[in-house]
Amino acid sequence: MNLKEIKEIVTLMNENDLMEVEVEREGSKLKIKKGPLGAPVVMSSPAVEYRPSVAAPVPASNQTPEVVRPEAPSGKGLKEIKAPMVGTFYRAPSPDAPSFVDVGQVIEVGQVVCILEAMKLMNEIKSDVRGKVVDIKVDNAEPVEFGTVLFVIEPV
Repeated sequence: MNLKEIKEIVTLMNENDLMEVEVEREGSKLKIKKGPLGAPVVMSSPAVEYRPSVAAPVPASNQTPEVVRPEAPSGKGLKEIKAPMVGTFYRAPSPDAPSFVDVGQVIEVGQVVCILEAMKLMNEIKSDVRGKVVDIKVDNAEPVEFGTVLFVIEPV
């Protein structure tokens, strides 16, 4: 799906007062949903194709397979702010601007903590918790997947 087709879909949404449109074609899926201010938020993902793989070797019965898990928050009661979509993570509104938040800073509910760029649309990500920023898990300009932990927050 090219940019012209996406623009046509957005125009049709606006002309027909639609809040959400989902199109699936040629192995890709496009979902456009109007945000709280009426601006379209575009989310797309490639269709997942199942391909059987070669079975991994089974360890001997006396060996325990090593399980690698993502690092979990170390403190009790810590909250995570996760990516609500696929996109590119930006800590600041522009390269020469200061970061939205830094480690050690106390943030409020509804405060913008970063931007996720998806298909040339800049989506502000807001905090749903009041607390102190304990860790920022993603580097600036790094691509993220849906559900990627962006920030670890200690509620206050």
